[in-house]
Amino acid sequence: MKVVFLCGGIGRRMFPITKDKCLLDFLGKTLLEHQIDKARKAGLNKFVFICNQQNISEIKSICERVRVDAEYAVQKEPKGMADALLSAEEIISGDETLLVNPDDLFDSSIYSKVLEERRKGGFDSYITGYRVKSYFPGGYLILGDSGELKGIYEKPPVGSEPSDLVNIVVHLHVETKRLIDQIKSTKSAKDDVYERALTEMTRKGAKVKVVPYDGRWVSIKYPWNILDAVEYFLDSQPDSMISSEAYVSDKATVSGKVIFEEGVKVLEGAVVKGPCYIGRNTVVGNNSLVRDYSHIGCDCVIGYSTEVKHSYIGNSSLFHSNYIGDSVISDNCLFGDRALTANVRLDRKTVNVTIAGKKVDTERVKLGAIVGEESSIGVGSLLMPGVKIGPKSVVGPGVVLDKDLEPNSKIILKQTYKIKTQQILSENWKS
Repeated sequence: MKVVFLCGGIGRRMFPITKDKCLLDFLGKTLLEHQIDKARKAGLNKFVFICNQQNISEIKSICERVRVDAEYAVQKEPKGMADALLSAEEIISGDETLLVNPDDLFDSSIYSKVLEERRKGGFDSYITGYRVKSYFPGGYLILGDSGELKGIYEKPPVGSEPSDLVNIVVHLHVETKRLIDQIKSTKSAKDDVYERALTEMTRKGAKVKVVPYDGRWVSIKYPWNILDAVEYFLDSQPDSMISSEAYVSDKATVSGKVIFEEGVKVLEGAVVKGPCYIGRNTVVGNNSLVRDYSHIGCDCVIGYSTEVKHSYIGNSSLFHSNYIGDSVISDNCLFGDRALTANVRLDRKTVNVTIAGKKVDTERVKLGAIVGEESSIGVGSLLMPGVKIGPKSVVGPGVVLDKDLEPNSKIILKQTYKIKTQQILSENWKS
């Protein structure tokens, strides 16, 4: 059996986060490395990576570093899951395959459940379903009377969901060639050829077992889901881990579950309240506060009097006397003195974010800024809840940013001055 990781897509809804989701770092490793670890623990050791032309080099480098038995295919365009499988037809069509979306976070029990059902036999495919309490923008499972799959309805309108079971892409196919042949004869103007092909297979008599999964699941579809992923990873750590090569001043305060990598420095007066992660060689400066599910990458400086709360910060970013709340900050960003992120609307309603020109309700009362890589925020600037700043952009000093900023842009505050000659006061008045 081959595990097929679907890494060829492009997360258009993730802008201004431009790094592929499976290559985002969590706890010092890429998400893809975490996924490989989980599959290996389940006894799976043959892997196929369907990449895109931009990420194949990095994925190959990861596989060499962790020493996996890997094969690769390139999906030339992001045309969905069906096209991804066609890209890898030559290396998967003769095998049983376990298709996995590496952008989803789930417990290792999902593998054991699917593999146990496969050992029982009797079905052509096995797919996982997760019961949701509210609308999720994904595929919904249509079940027959016996509980077998009858079809998948991809992204139904709100209120038209055929069930409360959504599709998690951990799918085991006994005869992959049969699936690929069906994909080739299936047409759709939407990005749902795979789902339609699987539905058509069931109509033609294929038996598809729905394997229920009730463990923890996080789907990274939007930038703010990165904060959910941080919670997932920090909650999964049983205890604190402080490297012997980290320095914590005896005048600093550290409490709760924390993970400090080698080279971390927590200076005098700093407070770190777990759960938190701080990456290699990052400095938490004097009188700073890091708390409540914050995840800070390597080589960062959390400078004097900065507070970081429930935020994800990439590598090599610098801060000084800032408030970073419920925000996602990419690599190599700079926040000037007293630049702040606002994370709550004054009316306390949930924060909306513009995605592809449409307002999306994040269902979060607290959400700060989403900042692309290599961006700079000037001194005294204020970033309003849910604003997005494109990569390599500049927010000038004193700007109150309440709308998104495109990549490679600069916004500055235009000031006007009126200078008057000051009247000199008489000596008698001063006395």
